[in-house]
Amino acid sequence: MLCRKELLALQGKRDYPSISILAPTHRTHPSADKDSIVVKNLVAQALTRLHAEFSKREVAAVVKNLETLVSEVDWEHNLEGLALFASQKKAVAIKLPFRVKARFHIDETFATRDLVFTLNRAPRYRVLVLAEKPTRLFEASTNLLTEHTDRPFPLVHRGPGGASKLPGGKGINISATRDDAHRQFFRRAAEAIEKLNKEDKLPLVVFGVDRNLAFFQEVSTDPDNIVALVRGSHEETSASQLGKMSWPAFQAGSTQKRTNALVRLDAAVSANRHASGIAQVWKAAAEKRCQVLLVETGFAYQADVAEDGIRLLPYTGQGAAALDDAVDELIEMVLASGGEVFFFDSGTLDTHQRIAAIVRF
Repeated sequence: MLCRKELLALQGKRDYPSISILAPTHRTHPSADKDSIVVKNLVAQALTRLHAEFSKREVAAVVKNLETLVSEVDWEHNLEGLALFASQKKAVAIKLPFRVKARFHIDETFATRDLVFTLNRAPRYRVLVLAEKPTRLFEASTNLLTEHTDRPFPLVHRGPGGASKLPGGKGINISATRDDAHRQFFRRAAEAIEKLNKEDKLPLVVFGVDRNLAFFQEVSTDPDNIVALVRGSHEETSASQLGKMSWPAFQAGSTQKRTNALVRLDAAVSANRHASGIAQVWKAAAEKRCQVLLVETGFAYQADVAEDGIRLLPYTGQGAAALDDAVDELIEMVLASGGEVFFFDSGTLDTHQRIAAIVRF
């Protein structure tokens, strides 16, 4: 599933020609049966255009990378969309939890605008399932969960009371020893999530029995990042079943956090610590003063950025200063400076011209 680190890596690549294939896909049959045909037709069109400009030898590596990506797609297990990115030295396939328009691009850079929009505005979160054998971590979009299997996950408790025996003997408090071992175990999980959040901070839904939930909250490095707790033993619960439970829990927790953000904005207005409208908010974000950004989900704004980076100018559509959507750039700036971002339905922020911020000073 798409992550911020992967997207930034794609955006940083410049190599002409770079091919982007974007196509809608389906999770179930019979709709999914035609997905491969749509993608292969787009690839054929892209290669036709490519070979009209370059000799086969010049683009052999690009073509090989693209054809390899297509051959490795698991057509039985797609999501809502598929993105294939191929250049001479890069080949990346990403399953997308949202629909895209079928098209191809050949340019110096990969076509990532749809991905940026979704990464910034789609409801993404993580799910942590606390258990001794093992504690599992998932990345989620709506009710769709994909297990995170990079180290140290899945995490197995190998300390006292887990894979190893509890110590015995006179004067040893077995209960205290077991509890301390559990704290250390769940601290490892908390620290691993903190490391992931430095690259791509996402809200967290935590599953577990009361005892494990209490230990994790005690050792968590960022308890405010937890949006919901789901009580119960789910060591062997499937990802699909976890998704059915985590999505409503996430929605309820997110609603409360958005409500709190509006309350905080009202207080900031009274204290004259806010910015309203795209121009003011952009300036605050460029100066790294946005503590909290509040924006309506469908709000987009085309503009050019002035040389000082602080002001927005009328949109020209030409050059590096032209932004197809200044809102997405603004969101990236706020997240990069450690701020929070909350999204609201259309009309919620009418008095602030659809976008507002709580500023640090």
